[in-house]
Amino acid sequence: MAESWVNQAERIGADLHLDLSGPGSRRAALTQALRDAVRTGRLAPGTRLPPYRSLAADLGVARNTVADAYAELVAEGWLTARQGSGTRVAERTEPLRHAVRPASAPKAPPRARGPRRASHDLRQGTPDASAFPRSAWLASYRRALQQAPNEAFGPGDPAGRPELRAALAEYLARARGVRTEPDRIVVCSGFAHALRLLFAGGVLRGPLAVEAYGLPFHRDLLATAGVRTVPLPLDEHGARVDRLDRERAVLLTPAHQFPTGGPLHAGRRAAVVDWARARGGVVLEDDYDGEFRYDRKPVGALQSLDPERVILVGSVSKSLSPAVRLGWMVLPERYVGDVLEAKGEREAWASVLDQLALADLIVSGSYDRHVRRMRQRYRSRRDRLVAALAEHAPHIGVEGVAAGLHAVLRLPPGTERSAVKAAVWQGIALDGLSDFRHPDTDMATHDGLVVGYATPSEHAYGAALEALCRALPPGEA
Repeated sequence: MAESWVNQAERIGADLHLDLSGPGSRRAALTQALRDAVRTGRLAPGTRLPPYRSLAADLGVARNTVADAYAELVAEGWLTARQGSGTRVAERTEPLRHAVRPASAPKAPPRARGPRRASHDLRQGTPDASAFPRSAWLASYRRALQQAPNEAFGPGDPAGRPELRAALAEYLARARGVRTEPDRIVVCSGFAHALRLLFAGGVLRGPLAVEAYGLPFHRDLLATAGVRTVPLPLDEHGARVDRLDRERAVLLTPAHQFPTGGPLHAGRRAAVVDWARARGGVVLEDDYDGEFRYDRKPVGALQSLDPERVILVGSVSKSLSPAVRLGWMVLPERYVGDVLEAKGEREAWASVLDQLALADLIVSGSYDRHVRRMRQRYRSRRDRLVAALAEHAPHIGVEGVAAGLHAVLRLPPGTERSAVKAAVWQGIALDGLSDFRHPDTDMATHDGLVVGYATPSEHAYGAALEALCRALPPGEA
């Protein structure tokens, strides 16, 4: 017999109509009724639900029945529960209208960045913001302020503070095998700033060879500077540097190809340096996550093969936070003067106080301790991702997991758009692999998802994995 109930929820001033006519137990019927109310939009995002006691009394069911139903829907991502805020409908950009995954690709693919107010952030490129070493950073900042010479509070040196350049020279030699001196290092505010200085500043000219898969933002930045980019195909050994032709510069991610994963093969590392010597060219090395290695020996910087033919660019965006706008260029001697001229007489980007704090963080050993701690955390998250896929989606391949902060999930052909759409429905922000593909490449297309397992906070990661598994296309029966 169908039962229709109206809950007079005096505590929240709202009426809640639920139909418990579904099959199975009262708990199953209640869970399905709440799920349907959210899916159809009757319960809007942010709506506070009645407390267990009130709803149980109005429906004539046990309190445990309501509590269990709420808990199940929280785990599925339909509801959220926070102490002091009660149980609420999860925030979404629009109500869920389908109980199952979309069967076919939408006519227009959604933006890879996902919903603006996603419940689960699995975008690549961002470390766990909750893990920023606040205490260590504060201690370094205080010491830096106390010990800074008076001249540090005047106009900044465009090369960067000598304290930071000396600390970076020691650290990069020890941790990444870089061969340099402090006067070859120029501090910048990150990789994008380095590209602007090198190309918009006229230090280097195009065309520039790039990997067939890479950040669209970097390609757009180069295009704005009038630089044409020429894609190099990728295979299991990395970029096909044998395809270099008339270019005078090439941009590579040799330690961990972004986003497909894997290091540049040793033979190709040597070959691209030989090419630069023979052509009078230069290699730009994007060392974006060089500290994070899990299942293989660390891959040293390509720069160590020829410091006069390779420009290494790094930053703390992955190791600390993108909010700390600090990076560095390790330059061949012939480029130092041109880069400083492009930068201008006064440092207009990187805060001197932040530079001094980072220098102290490195010299004190706090930076190394933080990197080791995060390496263990991200390896554990990588392992949880692989285990979840093996259990719930064994037909989905996972690649690029020996290093870095993201993995590539290889999908069955023709399923990427529908998988991204399903992720949106599950409240997940992530990227489709095709969004990183150079528009001019002749490489065969591969369907996939780029999953950033470093981005969520520790307590939110489990729910994010569950939601991801629900969004993946099913395997063949």
